[in-house]
Amino acid sequence: MVAATEGHQVRLLPEDEYTHEPGTAENYNESMYFNVFDAAKRAGAWFRIGNRPNQNYAEMSMCVYFSNGSVGFMFARPEIKGNAEMNAGGLKIEVIEPFKTLRVIYTGDLLVMKDPLQMSDPKVAFLSNPRLPCRMDLAYTGLSPMYGGEILKADGTPIEIDPDKSFAKAHYEQHCAAKGYIECDGERLEIDGYGLRDKSWGPRHWQAIEWYRWCPMNFGPDFGMMFNVMSDGAGGARPSGMVYRGGVYDDITACDLTSSWDAHEYQTHLSADIRTRSGKSYAVTGKVLSLIPLRNRRTTPDGQALTTRITEAMTEYHCDGKIGYGMSEYLDQIVEGRPMGRLAGY
Repeated sequence: MVAATEGHQVRLLPEDEYTHEPGTAENYNESMYFNVFDAAKRAGAWFRIGNRPNQNYAEMSMCVYFSNGSVGFMFARPEIKGNAEMNAGGLKIEVIEPFKTLRVIYTGDLLVMKDPLQMSDPKVAFLSNPRLPCRMDLAYTGLSPMYGGEILKADGTPIEIDPDKSFAKAHYEQHCAAKGYIECDGERLEIDGYGLRDKSWGPRHWQAIEWYRWCPMNFGPDFGMMFNVMSDGAGGARPSGMVYRGGVYDDITACDLTSSWDAHEYQTHLSADIRTRSGKSYAVTGKVLSLIPLRNRRTTPDGQALTTRITEAMTEYHCDGKIGYGMSEYLDQIVEGRPMGRLAGY
């Protein structure tokens, strides 16, 4: 992920909602991600397609947090040819009107787990739980302005990126409302809630960042937040994000984050003291309601085996006397069995 700095500019156009020319980097990735949480039902979900057209496959993943505590999950790497659309593995994303209305559709199987922590070993999880037929149709409506875009040089020309060290060259986010249904094994879950979507494109290795903590949340149609604390690669951390309130975004300039952990070193609680560009302060606390651990593994050309762990947790947030719902997504490179961000104190 690239952050804007002095001497750079950010560009975001309506056509960026569609796919881009991938260029020549083997690890080019173009991904769209959506989440939604229905506060009345204490249920939620997230969905992602990541096209890797120069490697001829896509990463498709979806996850449903059911009200009864069980979790439905599916992941696939279907073959694709080119980068013409976001449609792979049964998951399809349609742009109805850029920056305003999108549709997410899924038809396929869902692995339903009473104990989602089994996914720490995907082979065990897939052998131990039923795969049930699932259909989904959700309409997303943008509530906020767009946040982010492609980082360019001051003169408007592209910045130079080392593909082997890149996570994305462009990234944007938007707080949304979402309405529709998720039907699993004949049981229909009506969804009417709020969430956040994002898109990124450019070369990506999941191992390009030592660790990050990405926490998007909504407290209703007019109050949301996303804060991100990320390794700076030099032993420290840098904050980013925004508070959505009063119809505008207020950039986050500081975030003091602390996390609590269980025996597996998965997050259980968090607290964050937030400060924004306008001078406002927010105290946020979060409690994990349901967590699924995921991983990405890669072997470098010189034979080094790398493992990235991403814990995806539906989280209940409290701020300014309000209760909201969202994600706490913790990404860590695993070194000698330990998550790097945990070792760094986050």
